[in-house]
Amino acid sequence: MARIEERFRGLRERGERALIVFLSAGDPDIATTEALVLAMSDSGADVIEIGVPFSDPTADGPTIQRSSERGLAAGASLRRVLEVVGRLRDRVDVPLVLMGYANPFFAMTDFAAAAAKVGVDGVIVPDLPPEEGAGFFGQLQDAGIDPILLAAPTTTSDRMQLLAERTRGFLYYVSLTGVTSARSGLPEGLRDGVRLAKKAAGDLPVVVGFGISTPDHAREVGSYADGVVVGSAIVDRIESAASPEAAVDAVAAYVSEMKAVLR
Repeated sequence: MARIEERFRGLRERGERALIVFLSAGDPDIATTEALVLAMSDSGADVIEIGVPFSDPTADGPTIQRSSERGLAAGASLRRVLEVVGRLRDRVDVPLVLMGYANPFFAMTDFAAAAAKVGVDGVIVPDLPPEEGAGFFGQLQDAGIDPILLAAPTTTSDRMQLLAERTRGFLYYVSLTGVTSARSGLPEGLRDGVRLAKKAAGDLPVVVGFGISTPDHAREVGSYADGVVVGSAIVDRIESAASPEAAVDAVAAYVSEMKAVLR
């Protein structure tokens, strides 16, 4: 059984919802990225998304754009991210998912094999629709890696069905139109949108991301989705910390707080 599928099966058996967390590799440096992944795993994260820094992150708001810039400045690249996963794989049992834009993945011709070798569990590519990415996503599946697709409030019912059929691991439901950022409130109609996504997905988990930043958000979304994704609120804490050690402590405390309301 794939690691993501196994994780969600265990969560369902315990009546829990998943906490999926995101950070940008190399922000503020590679060593701190590794420390953050270990701390988030120990603090209750169920899946960890490691962002591959990119020079033009079109789906991301200012917070994650800045973290991507810091990661690039620290020397983070796709191959270095894979090295990080390789060093972490035996130290954490949570699924590790890479999230990044298409160009770096396409430029690395041996990516699927290299990612499988180090233990990557899934890949999210927000600027690659399933039609254009069929070959790439097929390579991932052949290597035992889940290609994770995204749906949005503007997704039609026919396309939702297509996404549900082609995604693996879970379906990522983007809560709003626009870019990533931490927000004070949840968008109207989110529950109805998730309901439609779950109808299309059947037994496949549906998780919600973009704009979730507080325990109240997580508790509410967890009442009708299979999990929540938190990114900008974590990156905010990394950016505002006085030191790398303080960043690790702040993120660990935040992840514990968020996971507590999903149990």
